[in-house]
Amino acid sequence: MNLPSNKSWPDPRIFWQNKRIVVTGGSGFLGSFVVERLRAHGATQIIVPRSSQYDLVDSASAGRLIADARPDIILHLAARVGGIGANREHPADFFYQNLMMGTQLMHEAWRAGVEKFVTIGTVCAYPKFTPVPFKEDDLWNGYPEETNAPYGLAKKMLLVQGQAYRQQYGFNAIYLLPVNLYGPGDNFDPRSSHVIPAIIRKCIEARDSGASEIIAWGDGSPTREFVYAEDTAEGIILAAERYNDGEPVNLGSSYEISIKELTELIAHLTGFQGQITWDTSQPNGQSRRKLDISRARDWFGFTATTRFEDGLRKTIAWYEQAR
Repeated sequence: MNLPSNKSWPDPRIFWQNKRIVVTGGSGFLGSFVVERLRAHGATQIIVPRSSQYDLVDSASAGRLIADARPDIILHLAARVGGIGANREHPADFFYQNLMMGTQLMHEAWRAGVEKFVTIGTVCAYPKFTPVPFKEDDLWNGYPEETNAPYGLAKKMLLVQGQAYRQQYGFNAIYLLPVNLYGPGDNFDPRSSHVIPAIIRKCIEARDSGASEIIAWGDGSPTREFVYAEDTAEGIILAAERYNDGEPVNLGSSYEISIKELTELIAHLTGFQGQITWDTSQPNGQSRRKLDISRARDWFGFTATTRFEDGLRKTIAWYEQAR
């Protein structure tokens, strides 16, 4: 693999000059940070398609988007996402919608001669029993954790597609694997939210109502790595500028915390002083998640910079104001 040294990385102002960039999911949680960081790097022609105009599950709509936008680069962030509960209730939707959105858009991008396609995968693609820290070379050494396997496998097929199109057509598709995201603008809907916004909402509502306890899923023993969404957005932009190969790359912070410690920290930061009761009838999910992040650092110079507690404070403050 011929990777550029930091001395030969492109000047971002020159790289993004006159480039038309489509950001699917660009009005969403991570997407809004990506659009912001694109502008900071000098991009001026950013197209954020709306799902009401372009249903990417439909191949004709995906082709129409590319014909209308005429992009040089596509950053594909659009996805059907949710926590364990949402994945258990709608596994078919999570599989079908994520698979079809990605595969059809990438195919139409190749047909139209798009210069580069950046796919955002998921840590849920990793096998259930992956050695910690997760290395990209272990991605195929087993089946994903069952509670979100359909979602994880659908997203992993986009890695296969990108590598196949690179091999046969020379198509420049890259694949990034962010770990669990958090930050301002996250989804706080209890029916579909991930663990951090779910716990923040529970704690704040319990605090404000004077409730004596909150119920948390599982037993609190699993560990997770979290990365602040704005840091992740910067990693995506750096990869788009500097990385041009088919090997998948993790994006993370290298900070690991147990769900029990996380819940207690959020309770402290939100001012909830009641009891945390663990509902062990509910699933824990994967026992540990922590990424090896050396590829992102070595291959395109990305390192997350936001301290976890600082990011939590910003997320809590945003929700307190937004709700």
